[in-house]
This record gives sequence, C-alpha cells and structure tokens, in this order.
Amino acid sequence: MREEEVPESRRELRRQRRKERGLAGLIARLRVPGRSKKGAEKLPPGEAVPKSRRELRAERRKKKGSGPAEFVVTIIVAFVLVFGVVQPFIVQAFRIPSASMVPTLEIKDRILANKFIYRFAEPERGDIVVFDSVENGDDDTLIKRVVGLEGDEIRVQGGLLFVNGEPQEEPYLNEEESFRGYYGPATVPEDHVFVMGDNRGNSADSRVFGPVPLDNIKGEAFVRFWPISKIGDL
Repeated sequence: MREEEVPESRRELRRQRRKERGLAGLIARLRVPGRSKKGAEKLPPGEAVPKSRRELRAERRKKKGSGPAEFVVTIIVAFVLVFGVVQPFIVQAFRIPSASMVPTLEIKDRILANKFIYRFAEPERGDIVVFDSVENGDDDTLIKRVVGLEGDEIRVQGGLLFVNGEPQEEPYLNEEESFRGYYGPATVPEDHVFVMGDNRGNSADSRVFGPVPLDNIKGEAFVRFWPISKIGDL
C-alpha cells in the first residue's frame, strides 16, 4: 500500500505560514539596497533622510526662537498685560505719533507712563509728561518735556533756554534740527507747567499753545518698551 503523507493540523499549518512570512519578510528587508546590517536605512544621494518626532519638535522650537529677544518680549508683554488690568490707576502705554521728541523718542516708539506718581508729587523740570491737549476741540494726547514750573520765567534767546535768567544745559536736544528763534519772557502761572519738545525746531509746544494745567497731565513717561533694541528708562 502506497505510503501517504500524514496531513498536518490546521494549527501547525498556520504556524508554518507565519514563520515563512516572517523569514521571507526579514530576508526581503535585508536585501533592500542601502540598508546596513543594523537596519539603518541609507537613502540614495539627494534624498532627504526622514526625521524623528523629537527632531521635528526641536526644529519647530528653533523656528519659534528661544533667544534673549524672545525672553525680553515675553517679559514686556507680561508686564504690559499685568499693568493693563490696573491701567486706569497706575500705568498706561502710549505710541509716539510725531517727531517732536526726537532724538529722545522716535515716531512709533512705545512708552509706558506712570499715572500714579503725580498724585503724590508735582512734575519737576526734566520730566517727560503725557498730557491732554490744551487747545479747544483737540482731543489729542501729547508728550513733551517739562522745562518750567509755576512762577518760573521762561525765555528763549537764539535757541538757548533761560529759566529765571539762567541758561539751561539740555544735552537731550536734537542738534541736527536745532531751534535758533526767540520766545518770551513769560511767567508760568500757578498750577501750570511749561513744556517743550526735545526737537525744538519741529515741535508745537508751550511756545505755541501756552503753559499746561496740572489737571491735564496724565502721567510721567518712564520707560520705552518698543522697539526691542531701544528698551530702557527715559
């Protein structure tokens, strides 16, 4: 009687097929051109190497930036947001709209003004103040430097400022566009200050609209926070 092969059980057949597929798959992978013994895939020249998730995340972090500039911006934004909650009482941000304070402040610079300080003290000469315009029908907010207090006699002669007859040293003035004109003399009335722009040759200030009432002053500019390259005290 002819010998017949004993048929294998279904379980054994499935197990054998899995082994064959696994072995075949391994052999096929090992035969892929450019693959090393360790399984590291070498792609043809000019073709990008696939990156891991960790590498991709690291690249995204680098694109976002993590240098000193970003840190400063974060601090400033947080500072502005925190104080923005109490803005009506303590501090307020302003954008410089004109060139009247060049070179101290440029157009589009952004500054913070302390709105609390003048509740306890009056402005002093040299303070940079933010105030409501004194001209009728003008709702603008202006920024100038205090050069005279109540009772002071203000006079400008050949572009040089005299306060109570004494010439003033003003290293902050714009020498490139200096003012050579004349003004006064005029006495600052009670509860007023006399303000002028640092860009004397291009500034509409108390020489034009007169002294500013203390009630019009909104605060003292104390720091510039934009642009980043010019962050600092005023």
